[in-house]
Amino acid sequence: MTTDIRSGAVAGKPREALDAVTIRFAGDSGDGMQLTGTQFTSTSAVVGNDIATLPDFPAEIRAPAGSLPGVSGFQLHFSSRDIRTPGDEPDVLVAMNPAALKVNIGDLLEGGMVIVDTDAFTKGNLAKAGYDHNPLDSGELSRYRVFPVNLTTLNANALAETTLSKKERDRCRNLFALGLLYWLFDRPMEKTVRWIQDKFGKRPEVADANLRALRAGFNYADTVELFTTHYTVDRARLEPGTYRSITGNEATALGFIAAAHRAGKTLFYGSYPITPASDILHELSMHKEFGVKTFQAEDEIAAMGSAIGAAFGGAIALTGTSGPGLALKSEAIGLAVMTELPVVIVDVQRGGPSTGLPTKTEQADLLQAFFGRNGECPVPVVAPATPADCFSMALEAVRIATTYMTPVLYLSDGYLANGTEPWRFPTTESLPDLRVEHWTRAEGFMPYLRDQRTLARPWALPGTPGLEHRIGGLEKADITGNVCYDPDNHHHMVSLRAEKVARVAESLPPLEVFGPPTGRVLVVGWGGTHGAITSAVERLREEGLSVSSVHLRYLNPFQKELGEVLGGFDKVLVPEINLGQLRFLLRARYLVDALGYNRVRGKPLKIHELAGHIRSLV
Repeated sequence: MTTDIRSGAVAGKPREALDAVTIRFAGDSGDGMQLTGTQFTSTSAVVGNDIATLPDFPAEIRAPAGSLPGVSGFQLHFSSRDIRTPGDEPDVLVAMNPAALKVNIGDLLEGGMVIVDTDAFTKGNLAKAGYDHNPLDSGELSRYRVFPVNLTTLNANALAETTLSKKERDRCRNLFALGLLYWLFDRPMEKTVRWIQDKFGKRPEVADANLRALRAGFNYADTVELFTTHYTVDRARLEPGTYRSITGNEATALGFIAAAHRAGKTLFYGSYPITPASDILHELSMHKEFGVKTFQAEDEIAAMGSAIGAAFGGAIALTGTSGPGLALKSEAIGLAVMTELPVVIVDVQRGGPSTGLPTKTEQADLLQAFFGRNGECPVPVVAPATPADCFSMALEAVRIATTYMTPVLYLSDGYLANGTEPWRFPTTESLPDLRVEHWTRAEGFMPYLRDQRTLARPWALPGTPGLEHRIGGLEKADITGNVCYDPDNHHHMVSLRAEKVARVAESLPPLEVFGPPTGRVLVVGWGGTHGAITSAVERLREEGLSVSSVHLRYLNPFQKELGEVLGGFDKVLVPEINLGQLRFLLRARYLVDALGYNRVRGKPLKIHELAGHIRSLV
């Protein structure tokens, strides 16, 4: 038997080719499960697999070690074919302690692999996880293929010659587990080796320890009889181009940077940190060389106010938050509506109400985005469908905001924000031209003069000679912008602002139907449900069932073709991670008897559950 440590190529043990594998790494929040999963994901992307991920963070900042609330997980689905979700159930569970096993074992596919660190199954850890016995000895895991590994001890032995303390050595055991999985699924280690060397370049003893742990895990899997099969997953047939793995929050940040450059403007981002939107602030703060200005405000109201000021000054103005912060921004969003300034508000939705489930996903802010402000206060609403689509919809949000001089709400969610998929680098030529023409002539200027096509008012920059003007939160007289309490003028201005948002529909791309344009059942989705819905519909169509789907990325206004498409099907089903908010809007707008499929569990929809429900309707 020979082993090439650099490439992971192994000879001497049987190989089995697989189309796709779903792995879940689980342990304490301090066990490095997110890092381990991220490295496995990056390596799989380099190999050429299609990938989709689902990080799962504990809500508690410092939950007790070994407790159920402190379990952190990272699920990765990698494949030789096109995939759209991180997988319904894991094929492999790596459990670093009893709590990780207890929290996740119910999700594991029957017959799936369980790799456990037996050293962590002490009496104390078992008690913390609520076990009065050791599940490794009781037979309750007989439905799975269990691989017990004294991982902590093996890792300690591999690092015995290092100068690190015991605590520091134990922190490397996630790299031991990673090396083991790299061997098991034929992953090369070069990328992770380079990452370790770069990450710990200033601490060579830590870099050496992590490299030793990684290689020890790889060699252990190669030499012991415990693992008898070596699995391979071929490259996926992706569209030609240059790819990188990207999260939704990263794509959001890069999309707004690209939009600002295509507009020839500075990007300003004013934000108050909040899970799961904080990574947008982190990402944007690293790109000052591209003219990005970031401001960490003292609260949500200040963040929204700073974005309004930046828009008034002529920047591409952006603020980001989650549901609780959107509630706090509501009055200032109304100010942006009244002043008709192009501000984009990013809402990365999470479980609610109140603090709710801050690290879990949900789609429950749609009605808040539509109606969560005082007065008649309409704003366009867009929603990306996948992590990579966050880039494209960021550009669209800026286009709509600057073309129609209106605030725009951009609805992402925790699943999209933290999930990862391959993203093909766009060419500059493929990006829209977002250049803005500011009003510069003093002659004929009025602050609320209207473009007859878009109803947008002029975007006149402060300091331009002859264009001094006043805007604010009190109702404006049409054209002049003077404060006006006239009842008929108020009705006129309320109607005009609503009509301006409605006219956005004239610039939207045609609605695409996945499947035939008429039939038995139409499945309508939005946001992060795209992968599960499309995969379920595809599966049912392969069975010969009359099912199609549409996925709405423009929610206010809807695309013009939507009413006609809804009327072409016997039944309309709306799956959502809420209690039926889009369904409510569709029933009100189109008088269609839409049905709901609603799961509010803080988790993405599962393909097989949704497919079963659709099948029952057909």
